[in-house]
Amino acid sequence: MIDSVLVVGGGIGGMTAALALARRGVAVTLIDSDPNWRVYGAGITITGMSLRAFDDLGVLDDIRTRGFVHNGMRPKRFDGAALGEPRFAPPGSPPIMYGGGVMRPVLHDILSTRVRSAGVEVRLGVTVATLDQDDDGVDVALTDGTTARYDLVVGADGIFSKMRNMIFPDAAKPKFTDQGCWRIVADRPPEIDRAEIYFGGPLKIGMSPISQDEMYVFLLEHVPGNPWFAPKMHIEHLSALMAPFGGIVPTIRAGLGEHSQINYRPLEWLLLTDPWYLGRVVLIGDAAHATTPHMASGAGLAVEDGLVLADELARTDDVAAALRAFMDRRYERAKLVVETSVRQGEMEIAGADRALQTSVTIAATQALAQPY
Repeated sequence: MIDSVLVVGGGIGGMTAALALARRGVAVTLIDSDPNWRVYGAGITITGMSLRAFDDLGVLDDIRTRGFVHNGMRPKRFDGAALGEPRFAPPGSPPIMYGGGVMRPVLHDILSTRVRSAGVEVRLGVTVATLDQDDDGVDVALTDGTTARYDLVVGADGIFSKMRNMIFPDAAKPKFTDQGCWRIVADRPPEIDRAEIYFGGPLKIGMSPISQDEMYVFLLEHVPGNPWFAPKMHIEHLSALMAPFGGIVPTIRAGLGEHSQINYRPLEWLLLTDPWYLGRVVLIGDAAHATTPHMASGAGLAVEDGLVLADELARTDDVAAALRAFMDRRYERAKLVVETSVRQGEMEIAGADRALQTSVTIAATQALAQPY
């Protein structure tokens, strides 16, 4: 019987798990090492699988209101010319048929507000110092000197997870992909009412609405050696990267300035082998399967993890059986997203045919449309 759970990490996966478990009557404590519970980054793209998961979590209406949900995607040539007609979902289609975007701080606010209102105990500025588990529970000492015993501990502390290091010290480390992702928040012109991606240029560039007034622009750059980009050089560097592109890109480029919200992240990935748990400690989200943004499904996977974990724990009092069932539902799905995303990046670096890249993405998207 699971009565008490400690969730380590207050990101998307951790908050989803906390909320899903609390709604099933579990006493949940969520801790985060950041005393201010901040979130970094710009906007994120939300695919159909993610929208379905957010709908199941009960926050889709909030995302529609504070983010942007759209119907379809416009592929474009690097000079701005249209590449065929975009496909649109029929009216009344389920969330899986749509796409969208939202600012990370907005999504954090949506989820954290729901977590607190669900009665989850939130403790900030602390993390796990030691774990000592037996067949019946886990004794946890926190870095603030307090101790407690829980029926289950959920590690949701990201790609550089300390929880992963605690229970799987020999696990593989995150791997750099030779790509970096630039993200820019910009004003959204009315014509950008769905995602647009430009193909055939020297790098991949696209944009996605994230609110009624804003969009975010992403650029995927080949950066072998994982160089460091000094912030004072960001605008000059981005301006050079965007110069060959047409369409709306020149307008975005002209608007770059000291006021611009620019975020850069080297792209790394990790896929922990099955199982993601040891005894009564289980890893979810980026702690178990960190992916690159090529499938735009990292957030959706994390939300699904939290929902499935709560679902399987509610089915049986046998914790080992519940965690095994969780793995049976999650591993191949996460593996598909991670491996497809990494392959997409490799094909982009190699300049692979766009039709091949598209076919790989479509195959994975169709598989992800199936129930999780």
